[in-house]
Amino acid sequence: MDLTFTPALCAVVTAPTMAELRRERDRVAPTADLVELRLDTVADPDVAGALAGRTKPVIVTCRAPGEGGYFTGGEAERLALLAEAWRAGAEFVDVEFAAWAAAAWISETGGRRLVVSSHDFGGVPADLAARYTAMCATGAAVVKVAVTARRLADCLPLLALSPGEGQRHVVLAMGAPGMTTRLVPQRFGSAWTYAGAEVAPGQVPVTQLRDEFRFGELSARPELYAIVANPVGHSVSPAMHNAAHREAGTDAVYVPFEAADAADFLAFAEAVGLRGASVTLPFKVDVLAHCDADALSRRVGAVNTLARRQGRWVGTNTDVPGLLAPLQSSLDLAGRRVTVLGAGGAARGAVIALADAEAHVTVVARRHEAAAALAVDLGVASAPMPPLRGSWDILVNATSAGMRPRVDETPWPEAWFDGSLVYDLVYNPRQTRLLREAAAAGCATLDGLAMLVAQAERQFEYWTGRRPGPGVMRRAADARLDYFDRQHAMRS
Repeated sequence: MDLTFTPALCAVVTAPTMAELRRERDRVAPTADLVELRLDTVADPDVAGALAGRTKPVIVTCRAPGEGGYFTGGEAERLALLAEAWRAGAEFVDVEFAAWAAAAWISETGGRRLVVSSHDFGGVPADLAARYTAMCATGAAVVKVAVTARRLADCLPLLALSPGEGQRHVVLAMGAPGMTTRLVPQRFGSAWTYAGAEVAPGQVPVTQLRDEFRFGELSARPELYAIVANPVGHSVSPAMHNAAHREAGTDAVYVPFEAADAADFLAFAEAVGLRGASVTLPFKVDVLAHCDADALSRRVGAVNTLARRQGRWVGTNTDVPGLLAPLQSSLDLAGRRVTVLGAGGAARGAVIALADAEAHVTVVARRHEAAAALAVDLGVASAPMPPLRGSWDILVNATSAGMRPRVDETPWPEAWFDGSLVYDLVYNPRQTRLLREAAAAGCATLDGLAMLVAQAERQFEYWTGRRPGPGVMRRAADARLDYFDRQHAMRS
């Protein structure tokens, strides 16, 4: 296997015993390009046993506790295990830079098949460039640097690192803001990326890297798209957009950007050559001032979609048509009485969409003054909370109440349901408390996933000029939400 030009996928394997480590090694081998065997996690480390019968190249690692490892024996014993692995023919052996001078056996290697590594779990070291240069000077075949990102900009120093002649490197940023370094390692010149059960902060499972983020399907320079949010971990947008790109056959990947603020996002987007972004909480208003926004976005006061065109960001808002699409597919909104719960940015977009569709809109919120101000601004009605009996045909929840993890919340705790349809813009979970109570009272219900998919389809078209295939995004979103539901059930 040639790892020289195309980034490889390295599956990280841990286990409490050697027997389990070998079983896990063999289980992940078919989906990985190489396997890291973490001997520091086993109670009975056995180098010969770890290497015997392997079907993929391996990196033997026995990580010291000071750099995120679990080895409980002495330092001499640990280094002896690494020496044994190198002499036994392991494809790579990982030795920390801090331990390099103490490993006398390294003198016999000439740097061949060695990874010299450094890990900083506190942030980005001030001497990163000097440390990297010193690591390259060891002559190791591969130089690995792992830092911790608190913001997207913490990844930028990694872009400036370049290995010596005949060397390769792996550079990554741990933590949610560093996900791009793991998902698109070719942007950072890395020889491989690590995947696994989050042995280090930010690792993703091998199957997710392959299936959702299309690892191994793309060129050395795929088009890059992202969702910018904070937090971003439970977004289903990567699953939807990557499924659409796969179905369309485009050389593109869509990744999560967890930004500290709008300036952080814009600086990182420029550095990595981002082509487009989905913008969500809390950045929809902030990015408006940094793009050429269309008339709808300026009217709503928020942008949820950015595209890079002729060196500038242009912006639009697909939330408005996305909200209407599921409703208008089955009914005519003209003349319908629609009550919108909430007075924030999502409510503003909902009111504009519904009013443009000629519905009779009333804004209701716990803070009546906020609802009244929004209603006056947009030329619709307002009313105190709760909505009056017999006052609505359609109820739209434009608040975050009921969103995971606060699944027991509702925007209307003592509700009565005498209208015909309740539409909750929350999509995770799909069946919120509000929708369950509305269904029990005999109302038709519509969950927020319908809107999420509709607006995402329009984003994809805005970027690529084509609509995704029917149902492609919805199926991907359902599958990802099913995964979140299983994870939640396991933790409960």
